[in-house]
Amino acid sequence: RALPPAPCHPRPATRALPPGPGPPGRTVRVVREITVPALVQLAPDADLTDLVTSAAERTPHLVQFRRQVAGRWEDITSGQFLAEVRGLARGLVAAGVGPGDRVAIMSRTRYEWTLTDFALWFAGAVPVPVYETSSAEQVQWILADSGAVGCFVENDENRALVESVRASAPALALLWSFSGPDLDRLVADGAAVEASVLDERRAGLRSDSLATIIYTSGTTGRPKGCRLTHGNLRSGTDNALASLEGVFAPGGSTLLFLPLAHVFARVIEVGCVASGVTLGHSADVSRLMADLAEFRPTFILSVPRVFEKVFNGAQAKATAQGKGRVFDGAAKVAIRYSEAMDSGGPGLPLRVQHAVCDRFVYGKLRAALGGRTQYAVSGGAPLGARLGHFFRGIGLTVLEGYGLTETSAASTVNTPRHLRVGSVGRPIPGSGVRIADDGEVLLRGPHVFEGYWQDREATAAVLAADGWFSTGDLGELDEDGFLSITGRKKEILVTATGKNVAPAPLEDRVRAHPLVSQCMVVGDARPYVAALITLDAEALPAWLAAHRRDPATPAGELVADPQVLAELQRAVDDANRSVSKAEAVKRFVVLPADFTMEGGQLTPTLKLRRAAVLRDYSAELELLYSAT
Repeated sequence: RALPPAPCHPRPATRALPPGPGPPGRTVRVVREITVPALVQLAPDADLTDLVTSAAERTPHLVQFRRQVAGRWEDITSGQFLAEVRGLARGLVAAGVGPGDRVAIMSRTRYEWTLTDFALWFAGAVPVPVYETSSAEQVQWILADSGAVGCFVENDENRALVESVRASAPALALLWSFSGPDLDRLVADGAAVEASVLDERRAGLRSDSLATIIYTSGTTGRPKGCRLTHGNLRSGTDNALASLEGVFAPGGSTLLFLPLAHVFARVIEVGCVASGVTLGHSADVSRLMADLAEFRPTFILSVPRVFEKVFNGAQAKATAQGKGRVFDGAAKVAIRYSEAMDSGGPGLPLRVQHAVCDRFVYGKLRAALGGRTQYAVSGGAPLGARLGHFFRGIGLTVLEGYGLTETSAASTVNTPRHLRVGSVGRPIPGSGVRIADDGEVLLRGPHVFEGYWQDREATAAVLAADGWFSTGDLGELDEDGFLSITGRKKEILVTATGKNVAPAPLEDRVRAHPLVSQCMVVGDARPYVAALITLDAEALPAWLAAHRRDPATPAGELVADPQVLAELQRAVDDANRSVSKAEAVKRFVVLPADFTMEGGQLTPTLKLRRAAVLRDYSAELELLYSAT
C-alpha cells in the first residue's frame, strides 16, 4: 500500500573538525543519521513474478519491450511478455530445474536475458548472473560456489568457456545458448507441462525467498555471492520508483546498455516492468549512439565513466573541427547556468548566453541521445559536481545515486524534486543512512541483503545484528539528508610522513582532461603522492592533429613525449589545486597501454582493480620513486 510522503528524520550531532583549509578547530553542526519513512509497504507474499502478471492484466497492449530483430525494433506488449515468460518457465520445469535451483546467465545485455530472468523466477529458480567478460577462473568459481545446475550463455565462445571449466562445477548438468534453437526447444518441451505447475511454483514464493545471487566484482579479493531476496529487490525498487516521479513515467522509455550481470541494471529491468516503462537492450557498444538515436529514450542509465567519455569526446570533436574555444565557452556557460539554478536562478545575461549555446551546442548533444532524453541516472561511482552541473546545464539532468550489490543497488538517489548536484542524494524511502565515528557510511532498510552465500564470516564482518550494513565507503550527510561520498576506507593512502590521502578526488580531476583515460593515484607508505596515467585512444588522434602531429601515432610512443607530458602536467596541476600541498601529486608516469577489463585492471563497471594495477605496473611504480 502507498503511504503519504513524509520528511526524513535527521539525527544531528556537533563535532570539532580536524585542522584543514578552514579555521582550525571550528565547530560545525553535522548530521550522523537519516531515516526516511517508506512510501510503499511490501506484503509478505509479494514476489517479482507479480509484476509481470499485474502488468499483463492491467495494460496487456502496452509496449513493454522493444527488441532488435534483423536491424529493426520490434514491439513486445505486456501480454506477449507474460506468454513468453510462462512458455520458457514451463520449459525449464520440463528440463528438471526445481524450486531454489541456481541457474547462471552469461551474456551481454539483450532481451533474452530479461526473458530468462523472469522465467527462472516463475519456475521458482534463482538466477546467478555472470559477466560475459569473466575469465575462466572467475566463471569456474561462480558456477562451483553457487552450485548452479544449469547455465545460459550467449554464443559459442561463452559455451566453450563454460565447457572448459565444467569438470570443476559438479552440479552443472544443463547448458543452453541464446544463439541458436535452444530457447525454442525449451518452449516446445514445456508444452507438456501443466500450467498449474507454474502456479504452484509461484505460490511457494514469498518476499523472503531467495531471488538471485550476484557476485561482487572482486576489486579486493575473490568474488562473494550476495543473497538478494524477492523482497530486497521489490522493496527497494518500489520505493525508489515512488520518489522518482517524472522519470519512470507513463510513456517513458529507456535503452539499457549496462551489463545485466550488474545489480544496477537488474533493478532497472525490474523497475521498468513495475512501472510500465518501455525497455530496450543494446549489447553492441560500437552501435550505442546509433541505437540511442533510433530508440529515442526519455531517460538513460549509466556509470560516471561513460558521462566523462561523452563530455571528453564532444570536446575533442569540437577541437578537431577548430571549435574548441566555442565548446569550452559553452561548457562554462552550462556549468554557471546550472549553479545559478541552485542560488536564485540565472540572470538575464546568463539566460541569453545559455539560449545561444543551446542553439549551437547543447541541442546537438541532446540530439545525439535521441532528442527526447531529459534525465540520466548515474551510479557505480561518484560523478563529480563539474559534470553534474554541465549536463544539467545542457538540459540533461543527471540523478546521481549510491548503493552496492549488497543493498540491491540504490540506497540513496537524487530525484527531480530533491536534487543536490555533487551529492548522491537522500535515502530512498524506507531506508536509513548513518555515518560512523570513523566516517564510514552505514546503510539499513528492507533492501539490504541477507548475507553472503555460504560465507558466515564475511557476512558477520559487514552486517550487524541490528541490520546496519558497513559499506566500506567514507561519506558525509548534510542537514537536508543528502549524502556525499568522500572516499573508500581501504583506498585511503597513508604516506611515509603519515598524511592520509583520498585518491578519488584527485583521480576525478585528472580524468577530466580529454587526453586522459585512466588515472590511479599512489603513495601508500611512500614519501609523496604520485600517479599512473593512461592516454585516451579515442581522443588522442584529434589532439595530435590539432598540434600538427601524426594522428596515427600510437599511445605507446608518447609516454615520454614533451608535449604530451606538458599537457598532462596541466591536468595534474589543476587537480592539485583542490588539495593541500601534502596531498598533491608530485610526479606521474604515462603508461604505454590503457587499463582494460580483459587485462584484469578494470571491473565490468569500469572500476579500478588497484591491486592488479600495482602488480602489473610495479616497474613503473618504482620508477616514480627512484632518485631523480
